[in-house]
Amino acid sequence: MAPIQRVADRLETPALDDRSYRVIRLPNKLEALLVHDPETDKASASVNVNVGSFSDADDMPGMAHAVEHLLFMGTEKYPVENDYNQYLSANSGYSNAYTSSTETNYFFEVAASSSQDSDATTNGFVDSPLHGALDRFAQFFIAPLFLSSTLDRELKAVDSENKKNLQSDSWRLSQLRKSLSNPKHPYHHFSTGNLQTLKDEPLKRGVKIRDEFIQFHQKQYSANRMKLVVLGRENLDELEAWVAQLFAGVVNKDLPPNRWDGIQPYAEKELLTQVFAKPVMDTRLLDIYFPYQDEEEMYETQPSRYISHLIGHEGPGSVLSYIKAKGWANGLSAGAAPVCLGSAFFTVSVKLTEDGLKQYQEVVKVVFQYISLIKETPPQQWIFDEVKGMTEVDFKFRQKSPATSFTSRLSSVMQKPLPRNWLLSGTNVLRRFDSQAITKALAYIRPDNYRLTLVSQTFPGDWDQKERWYGTEYRVEAVPLDFQNAVREAAATTSKNRIQDLHLPHKNEFIPTNLVVKKKEIAEPAKAPRLIRNDEAVRTWWKKDDRFWVPKGNVYVTLRNPLAKATPGTAVKSNLYCELVKDALEEYSYDAEIAGLEYQLSSYTMGIDVEVGGYSDKMAVLLEKVLVSMRDLEVRPDRFKIIKERVLRGLRNWDFQQPYRQVGDFTRWLGSEKGWINEQYLAEVKPLTAEDIQTFYPQLLHQMHIEFLAHGNIDREGARRMTDLVESTLKPRVLPKSQWQIRRNLLLPPGSDFTYRRTLGDPANVNQCIEYYLYVGSLADHGLRAKLLLLGQMMEEIGFDQLRTKEQLGYIVFTGAKFSATIMGYRVIIQSERAAEYLEERVNAFLALFATKLGFMGQDEFESHKKSLINKRLEKVKNLDQESERFWTHISGEYFSFVQNEVDVANLKPLSKQDMIDFFNRYIHPTSPSRAKLSVHMIAQSSVQTVAGNISTEGRKEKLVDLLSKYLTSVGVNADGEQLKKRFEPVDVAGGDQKAIVAAISSYLEEDVQMPQEHSKAVVEQGQQLLGTVLPSLGIEIKVEESDLPPAPKVKATTFIEDAFDYKSRLAVSQGPRPVRDLSEFEDMESKL
Repeated sequence: MAPIQRVADRLETPALDDRSYRVIRLPNKLEALLVHDPETDKASASVNVNVGSFSDADDMPGMAHAVEHLLFMGTEKYPVENDYNQYLSANSGYSNAYTSSTETNYFFEVAASSSQDSDATTNGFVDSPLHGALDRFAQFFIAPLFLSSTLDRELKAVDSENKKNLQSDSWRLSQLRKSLSNPKHPYHHFSTGNLQTLKDEPLKRGVKIRDEFIQFHQKQYSANRMKLVVLGRENLDELEAWVAQLFAGVVNKDLPPNRWDGIQPYAEKELLTQVFAKPVMDTRLLDIYFPYQDEEEMYETQPSRYISHLIGHEGPGSVLSYIKAKGWANGLSAGAAPVCLGSAFFTVSVKLTEDGLKQYQEVVKVVFQYISLIKETPPQQWIFDEVKGMTEVDFKFRQKSPATSFTSRLSSVMQKPLPRNWLLSGTNVLRRFDSQAITKALAYIRPDNYRLTLVSQTFPGDWDQKERWYGTEYRVEAVPLDFQNAVREAAATTSKNRIQDLHLPHKNEFIPTNLVVKKKEIAEPAKAPRLIRNDEAVRTWWKKDDRFWVPKGNVYVTLRNPLAKATPGTAVKSNLYCELVKDALEEYSYDAEIAGLEYQLSSYTMGIDVEVGGYSDKMAVLLEKVLVSMRDLEVRPDRFKIIKERVLRGLRNWDFQQPYRQVGDFTRWLGSEKGWINEQYLAEVKPLTAEDIQTFYPQLLHQMHIEFLAHGNIDREGARRMTDLVESTLKPRVLPKSQWQIRRNLLLPPGSDFTYRRTLGDPANVNQCIEYYLYVGSLADHGLRAKLLLLGQMMEEIGFDQLRTKEQLGYIVFTGAKFSATIMGYRVIIQSERAAEYLEERVNAFLALFATKLGFMGQDEFESHKKSLINKRLEKVKNLDQESERFWTHISGEYFSFVQNEVDVANLKPLSKQDMIDFFNRYIHPTSPSRAKLSVHMIAQSSVQTVAGNISTEGRKEKLVDLLSKYLTSVGVNADGEQLKKRFEPVDVAGGDQKAIVAAISSYLEEDVQMPQEHSKAVVEQGQQLLGTVLPSLGIEIKVEESDLPPAPKVKATTFIEDAFDYKSRLAVSQGPRPVRDLSEFEDMESKL
């Protein structure tokens, strides 16, 4: 056997990277990047296969995606379908995968060590969860089973995933672009697939669909097309030995890279056209697509980065600056994106205002005038060097990311033709200025090489076609000749006749120059920030970074004022105020943003939040500008009109989100003493004027308490100066503690069961959704919290396997703990086409099933769950931002429980199985007399029945018999429609009696057609799969036999909430949050640095 080839072991790395790397190539040509990280508490691996939806057969779209799903369902070595996920769950891990146009990416993570001590080292693979996970993972690519028993379920999962996206504008518009592209290029494909493309249509053609998936895997999956990344604590030699052992069995078929040379996504007839598309949400977008060169081999120069930097700039002289001043746009972005080897698009995307929609042709002309400016000016090295310098700084100080993010991203990067020692820096770093390459790239961005897409719910209004897969209404036509000529004239302008306000950007004053970090040896990083000021006006929290040593920092400020969310009206005003400040700062802050320094401004329950984060060098400069803009905001009527309309659209669009994204807002609202929902905000926006905001916001800033956190490369005096900056700029009166808002939750009484029903606002959405919530207790009860967390750990994989995989209730299934401001509970969320009442019943059945499983759970399995959860709770933060967010969460939550993870572990360790049984039986079991439950049901306007057009009972039966006749004919049976109809006379088709339907078909084949039983059985099995989609398409909900599913216990009747105000008024309230330690214990008022 050929030896393992060591391709590279000295990679270009960030300055503080303590990992070691090695790139190897196995004898089967599988290439792997091995990463030894002695400090990681999570191990991970990812395989990227150079095959995706572009390789689907034209008559079976979605095949690559379906194969991705099916690989999880058992292998020859590990035939139990959920063995892989069970193993990962037991070792603090999880997995996922995605399919793109030319890649399929699989990844997982597990605990780096089997020990609960996160600093323990592994001793060979016996103690390493990584080895066991890698062994199972490798079998996906060696010997997957494609089990017949799982095939139908996973195809339904693919179909459910597709249905989840049917009302999503991003998916709809993406597919519209594809469907209107060159049909000879695979970009034209429908990539997700559904039951129609993956099962129904193939079955009608007599295709053996399982065989097709097996053949796809055999033909397209090859070791030489795979890139593997493995990250673990083990040394490189050990990781290399594992990879060599476990992945040697992946067959190499020496397949060439997938290419589609000689053909482009847009042929001549697709160019100089304009597409008008109607979105689901109230959105206005203008997109200009230029067919562009593939830059995969241009990783050193990346000319599109120079071009996108200029066209997408938001500072003075930019396209956005000009069209925003005209009142035509709210945002603009530009950049190149690869399609596949040999193809790419350069896209300019503009968010239009109402006036901008009317003037979209003028906007296009401004874009082309700016392009003429770039072409007229020779490529400027100083501009390139500015961008290049920031890419180098960003890479030098790059911090670690979560394990799966790292491995999944790098396995994809490995598919690029990069020198292997540049895998980490890759295309993130610009290396060489190439004036000619930029000039050549600009030649693609011209007035005879584009397509326009205009997205609006109102314009032009006469859409005359529907896209096949998502039903998007659209119209496509040639760009009118007079508009073409106007664009050509704009592209040919010179300095003499070009809009004078357009010019290239000035030098960026926010580029950081002081990148020094004073590093010192410490015994252990501090676990909490110190309180360096604590008086009636201000609390200043500060921690000098002692863990990551990067020249970055984060500042969080809460300007506490109960007026911000006192009523829906003040909440809307606060939000509009923040949006207007951000709008006024857009040009100024853009330079800071591209120099790695950003800010956020938002209103929330306790007041106004200001955040500034990034390179610490000029952080105080940006913070001061934000504060001054807040203090001195002049609410211009023209900008107010635009911002108000944008906020109004956002509130209206809320109803068109996916149901699972809406349901939580209602659960929170029903559980909060004081809180508001979307419809209440919506009612307050319309009457507001610019003067209302101008007179309102000084009240927000007039009186407040300031909560301040500075974390990172910021010394004590720097934190104090920035605190003083907030005070001296805003000059607020002190808000006495007696006027601080106290957050409280409503308490569900023991034995209660409430249900709140809400009809979805989107009439076309067929999905229902429920959130099933069980109240457990106070956040301050650490013992209860530990039990709730452990219950979530034990039920997560079982819940997914039962509710999604086995019962196929829907693609969206969440289970686990839910934490509110002061209380906690257990929740299940399911989005499905099934009725909400049925979903509720199945959750009850699942909980009863788990009670049985918990009773029979062995001690080893129980301890394994505890170990897994403890490892998760002790997981280290990966970068400065994560630690900052953790600190601010504890500060803003007002418990100041900075070591909550350690408290959780201390309470987890002594828990016994009996403790958990008692806990479950009291708070969770469906028959518990003391449990407290609230369900929120999001009800679709369009049920299965209404979508089917309310076909009569007899009509459904006739249509079914007709479809079955066609199916039988397709498999070689000369069907007698009248005789088949007689067989169906006693069958309750409308009631979804699938067993009776199958029995009628079997009787017809064996008795009327005289077909041998063995042959009849095969035909019926294949046809039975067809019924899974045919019946719902006829408005028939399939009756599920109780014997096929875990039984649901009888539960007490629920009380429906008809009046939310009345419901809330009857409930007791919780205590407010209180610090877990006296804040004086955090004080550190010394003046030393």
